[in-house]
Amino acid sequence: MKKEKNAVARPALRREVLRALLARPQVLRLRPSISLFLLRYMRNFRAQKIGGNLILHSHLPPLNSRAYGRFIKEHLLERSAGPSHAQVAVTNACPQKCAFCYNRDRTGRPMDTETILRVIGDLKAAGVFWLGLTGGEPLLKRDLVEITAAAADGCAVKLFTTGMGVTAGLARDLGRAGLFSVSVSLDHWKEEIHDAGRRFPGAYREALRAIDVFLGVPGLHVGVSSVLSPEMIRGGDAERLLDFLEGLGIHESWLSEVMPSAAPLWVESALANAADRRSLARLQDSRNRREGMTVNYLGHFEGPENFGCNAGRRMVYVDAFGEVSPCVFTPMSFGNVRDKPLRDIVEDMGRGFRPSASCFLRENYRLLEKYAAAGLPLDRERSARLVAEAGFGPPGEFLKRFEKTARFEKEASHDA
Repeated sequence: MKKEKNAVARPALRREVLRALLARPQVLRLRPSISLFLLRYMRNFRAQKIGGNLILHSHLPPLNSRAYGRFIKEHLLERSAGPSHAQVAVTNACPQKCAFCYNRDRTGRPMDTETILRVIGDLKAAGVFWLGLTGGEPLLKRDLVEITAAAADGCAVKLFTTGMGVTAGLARDLGRAGLFSVSVSLDHWKEEIHDAGRRFPGAYREALRAIDVFLGVPGLHVGVSSVLSPEMIRGGDAERLLDFLEGLGIHESWLSEVMPSAAPLWVESALANAADRRSLARLQDSRNRREGMTVNYLGHFEGPENFGCNAGRRMVYVDAFGEVSPCVFTPMSFGNVRDKPLRDIVEDMGRGFRPSASCFLRENYRLLEKYAAAGLPLDRERSARLVAEAGFGPPGEFLKRFEKTARFEKEASHDA
């Protein structure tokens, strides 16, 4: 029997979505090809009204938020060259030792709260309007509420957590600080399988407890993030997992596959292939045709038919020690925020990366293996050498249209 949601959500009417989009006059200045792309993309999801937020899915800001307005103004109209999405690890401490952890090899001196706040301010100044707070386990960071409040001013803030240690009071404080979405890690409906993957007895029960706690926060968008193995995708277990998650009363299931972030995962059998990713995209679309829990597959958002991979340009990751990486999954560093201004590091990194229709890490993890003998994450020199050798395909469909529009406007301006 499906649990009743405490954080009340209801399907948003189509007119509410259109009203939210048209409430921004600058939307009317977008080229028709861009507007049509965005509308086509939005049809893959049923917007939800949660508290005062109109949410398509958690990888975009609420459609009626200031952060979404920044996306339109700064990135689509003013064509900001800076990142739009970023994640910051507020701590590397975590009681769980996940088999597929993307931070396992990262070490150093942790950033203090003052440094984290400065990094977040620099990211927002560079153009970031969506920020993920991660770890380690971010709930272990004593100043998490203060960090969230600082980030939430003009930025959509999402928390990625195992749920361990959350209390009703902390969850309410995070909601009041401006957190718009939380995603609790839960990879399987069977307790023993989830605990084995997380290498922590009790991880499953803590996740379920945390989901109930977060659902008790008024207006908070509550989801589950699940990492799927190829066996789960091919065996139909992804569908069974979604049925289970929907029964928890959550608002969103956020799906990703195992990523080749560390040596144990640099084997083809551990990784999803193109057919697996197409299967998950179809599953997302079929589930989203009905009311209820949103299914949000990262590979769909970053797929060739949509936004593609923008690691190192539109996406930035700052780990708990201040190292700046192209994305949360890619163990490469282009510098440390203690040694060099973040903007300079991001600009340096962006010069080597190009948008691509396929995931940079999946396409180039053999090069990562080649350069990893001296340890991970790769330092600036090895990272630059890897990128120089890396393969980049054509950009995703959105950027193709965006670049075509930019060329058209530049030519028209020149002719005038």
